[in-house]
Amino acid sequence: MLGYLVRRLVQSVLILLGVSFITFVLLYVLPADPVRQIAGRSATAQTVENIRQQLGLDQPMLVQYWRYLSGLVQGDMGRSYLQKTEVSTLIAARLPASLLLMAAGIFCELLIGLTLGVIAAIFRGRSLDQGLMVTSFVAVSAPQFVVGLLLLYVFAVQLGWFPIGGYGTAAHLVLPAVTLGIMGSGWYSRMMRSSMVDVLRQDYIRTARAKGLTRRRILLRHALPNAILPIIAMIGIDIGIFMGGIVVVESVFGWPGIGQLAWQAIQRVDIPIIMGVTMVSATAIVLGNLLADLVTPLIDPRIKLR
Repeated sequence: MLGYLVRRLVQSVLILLGVSFITFVLLYVLPADPVRQIAGRSATAQTVENIRQQLGLDQPMLVQYWRYLSGLVQGDMGRSYLQKTEVSTLIAARLPASLLLMAAGIFCELLIGLTLGVIAAIFRGRSLDQGLMVTSFVAVSAPQFVVGLLLLYVFAVQLGWFPIGGYGTAAHLVLPAVTLGIMGSGWYSRMMRSSMVDVLRQDYIRTARAKGLTRRRILLRHALPNAILPIIAMIGIDIGIFMGGIVVVESVFGWPGIGQLAWQAIQRVDIPIIMGVTMVSATAIVLGNLLADLVTPLIDPRIKLR
């Protein structure tokens, strides 16, 4: 186990280095000039050049990247060009809201997706199975902002059950979490159906039926723990996606997460914030996948970490 952890941690560091370098290069070659955003339209050429020198943006790309990497190793993500605040402080202020929405969104998509997937597998080939798979396809294809606005209109505006937007109470969390749940449930239901159908054809399932075990016991005790293994890897990926990639949902519901922070930074070409959110998201994906790999043997002892 220790050797496996060491290897995975080394791989994780290399992955994060690659992500930081690629992101930095892409931001460096952008046609947009962050200095112009800071100085304003009426700034003179001398003012623009002074700001560029103060920020170190007049230096070669590799020098800038090395300076950023040196600070990152020490926990310094730099300062926002426009907000004049430490990026780590800005992200830390938004992180609790993102973590809360991430946990609620994953819970909703698992609750919806796994339930539909298991039901579809039990009734495979029948009209119910086909109907559920069509529903999952629609859920995957529906744009996030359409689903979010529809839920807002029905449950917030028309019925008044939930607030239109904001953050602070459980009621504020329901609609954005359900929106994320609907979006992700389509993938989980299709994956769960495929995995469950494969498991239900195995010899040990037929043996369990021959022994006279009830359908419920067969499904919960024997089929589900084995069918759920591919789902765990998907959850690890979703952790990173939800940490930094749910900009649309956060914007629709006015949720103050780091996705919204990243979108605002992209509009203003605030490179330190963009880099900071990217690294936090990449770290979440890496740690999420590592956690998924560590949990898998606990569910199926036949799987060995190597």
